[in-house]
Amino acid sequence: MTAVDRFDSAADQALERLRGRQTDRLFLAASELGDFSLIWHIVGVARGLTSEQHATQAFVLSALIGLESLVVNQGIKRLFRRPRPTEAGDPRYPVRRPSTSSFPSGHASAAFFVATVLTTLDGLRWAPLWFALALVVGTSRAFVRIHHASDVVAGAVVGVLLALLAMAGVEALFDTTMAAIGA
Repeated sequence: MTAVDRFDSAADQALERLRGRQTDRLFLAASELGDFSLIWHIVGVARGLTSEQHATQAFVLSALIGLESLVVNQGIKRLFRRPRPTEAGDPRYPVRRPSTSSFPSGHASAAFFVATVLTTLDGLRWAPLWFALALVVGTSRAFVRIHHASDVVAGAVVGVLLALLAMAGVEALFDTTMAAIGA
């Protein structure tokens, strides 16, 4: 058994102590809301209702989520093709059966991607909320046994790195645009 296998096994045993309790509703809802990054689009729209600047950011955020999903699901996952811990998740928790491989977790990647982008936009004041939400969504995937815990950790790392790259690219594009219009 490799170190990763031992980590996954220990994490699954820890999560098993939480399964079959009130936490079921939380993690099942988080897993379902993470499908197609629905929760993150809702967050973007909710923020967009608060100001004109946030409304513009909502469109940019949705576009960035789409690009992140493309990179992770059609790029990185195809490199690894890791089997899922179960074919359709834990039978106690009905979830959508993903068509991509297990590694890295796309839900975790998207969650930590958005948490990082929103922290960049909103500052550290909101970071605990964004990252707590990301942690719940990411953990939900191991909870319902559609991902190994190591898939979730890798997804979180990938999401943060992609967000940092995306924000650097957005900033460079903004600076170039402003220079071109003479502002």
